[in-house]
Amino acid sequence: MPHVQGVSREAVILFPPSLDEYITPDNPVRFIDAFVDSLDLAGLGFQRVIAGETGRPAYHPGDLLKLYIYGYLNRVRSSRLLERETRCNVEVMWLLKKLTPDLKTIAAFRAQQGEAIQHVYREFTALCKAWDLFGGELVAIDGSKFAAVNSRKRNFTQASLKKRLKQIKQRIEEYLHELDRMDAETPSVKAHTAEELRTKIEQLQTRQAKYEAIQQQLEASGETQLSLTDPDSRSMPAGQGTNVAYNVQTVVDSKHHLIVTHEVTNAVTDQGQLLLMAAAAQKTLGVETLEAVTDKGYYDGKQVQPCETQGITVYTAKPHTSANHKQGLFTEEDFRYDAEQDLYRCPAKPSAGVFTQSDDSLGGRIGKQPTPTA
Repeated sequence: MPHVQGVSREAVILFPPSLDEYITPDNPVRFIDAFVDSLDLAGLGFQRVIAGETGRPAYHPGDLLKLYIYGYLNRVRSSRLLERETRCNVEVMWLLKKLTPDLKTIAAFRAQQGEAIQHVYREFTALCKAWDLFGGELVAIDGSKFAAVNSRKRNFTQASLKKRLKQIKQRIEEYLHELDRMDAETPSVKAHTAEELRTKIEQLQTRQAKYEAIQQQLEASGETQLSLTDPDSRSMPAGQGTNVAYNVQTVVDSKHHLIVTHEVTNAVTDQGQLLLMAAAAQKTLGVETLEAVTDKGYYDGKQVQPCETQGITVYTAKPHTSANHKQGLFTEEDFRYDAEQDLYRCPAKPSAGVFTQSDDSLGGRIGKQPTPTA
């Protein structure tokens, strides 16, 4: 049986008479087009909404915004790839009416219109709320690590700087010692010449001065980390290791799994972000009470209590942070509270061993042999 055969490249193909016929009525690009056209771009802060009287004609910000949203929905992040899409993707050709902005124009738009694009996100959230797409009862909060351009070598902490400066100091001392030895002796075979050693010492001193300047900059900033390429990025746990990244906080509504709000942070962990994100979601949804689900990375009593006060019920797992469990000792979770008798029961002797609430035997106390009461 023969293979599936294609048509001849020289065959005449009759395409539909209009580009619009390629785009189905339910294609998402039709929504992007209608949504952007409904926005007050000047009111949202976009530049060049009204064309200048002189100079080279610029692209309308609405067209570039449509391309940006299309790339966001289809996971096309690169300006270079978006430029290519304008030349070969029929959907993009329809969306931009066959405009082909170059990659520098696309990159400049994203860099210069960042704040205005944030307002577009809020407009979309308001539209979803008006269409009753949010349940407004239950949300999930989580953080995602987005890698920065900054490499690990260009991220510094006080500890890493001290370590590098110590290594440089040791290397300089070794080279100086070798220079002294060469002056005192006349070996037949030399590992390095005196000139080579002086060059290496100068290079190390230059690097030492650079690290000292970074150390002073870090101390003056009051921050715990300093990144040279992406100043706002931080070294944080990501997967099985660490990476220089951003911690993007996202709140998702349970009804249609739509994003209610988000925030790009440089917090190394999710702890401390609960109240900020839960309160922002409650304000966006316009509800008095809200339930929020998080993982144990958000557990913090100082964050949970204010949430309860604002009508936000938080469901989160409590992490096991006690070192007693690894040492084979009891932890606080092992003790059970008896409300009727107002006491805790010892897991070693549940029938007899008890502690009262005021007893100084819980906490680190745990692990000690309890004093049973009759």
